[in-house]
Amino acid sequence: MTETNPPPLVDVHEALHAAQVVVFALATLAELRDSDTESHLIRVQQYVRALCGELQKNPAYAGTLTPAYVETLAGSVPMYDMGTVGIPDRILLKPGRLTPDEVAIMRTHTTLGHDALVRAEKTLGRASPLLAVAKELALCHQEKWDGTGYPKGLWAEQIPLSARIVALADVFDALISNKVYKDGVSHDRAVQIITEGRGAHFDPAVVDAFLEVHETFRSIAVRHADTNADMQQKIEYMANAIAEVAVL
Repeated sequence: MTETNPPPLVDVHEALHAAQVVVFALATLAELRDSDTESHLIRVQQYVRALCGELQKNPAYAGTLTPAYVETLAGSVPMYDMGTVGIPDRILLKPGRLTPDEVAIMRTHTTLGHDALVRAEKTLGRASPLLAVAKELALCHQEKWDGTGYPKGLWAEQIPLSARIVALADVFDALISNKVYKDGVSHDRAVQIITEGRGAHFDPAVVDAFLEVHETFRSIAVRHADTNADMQQKIEYMANAIAEVAVL
């Protein structure tokens, strides 16, 4: 009888790392469609860690923001905008103002991302506790503290803490980043806009934490700035995609 070598044991940490690489790779494809870059996701992850580090000093949040939770939250960041892959190019890449109907379609990226994760869990037979935060982010990152966000119009602490943190980090990065269609604002102007959104767009406690660490945000933005290659890739992708849309 011929002996066969047993398959090599799979290292749990290596398997987890491989899964994270796949998630990040797929997330960067989604971001590229929306004219963002890999660096954007890295920056948002780092902003989130900085905010969590400051919020942990607040007794109201310290119990929730355990080291394990912060790691799960940071690891879930690449999935928050995944629903944009379901938005048609004619809307996602439209250079002008969207019509009300187009805005409604654009806003479905929140439910598209959330529902995709839920369907995947059902298909594979069980819900994953590790994806609970990812589902919160996908669904709720566009909610606002005053209830004027979407898709559900949640307000204040009805919005999951994870989404309240990522919402500020995402908006800050959108403000300072150069896009194919706009230039970013200065760090100081971004801080002013975030401050003006305290109690309206953003959780006041998260804004207060941001004001304590905004210089860390500045350092992160510089350290992980988009490169010339990033910008060229965005320009080429957008140009090709817009040309394809124009043919339709």
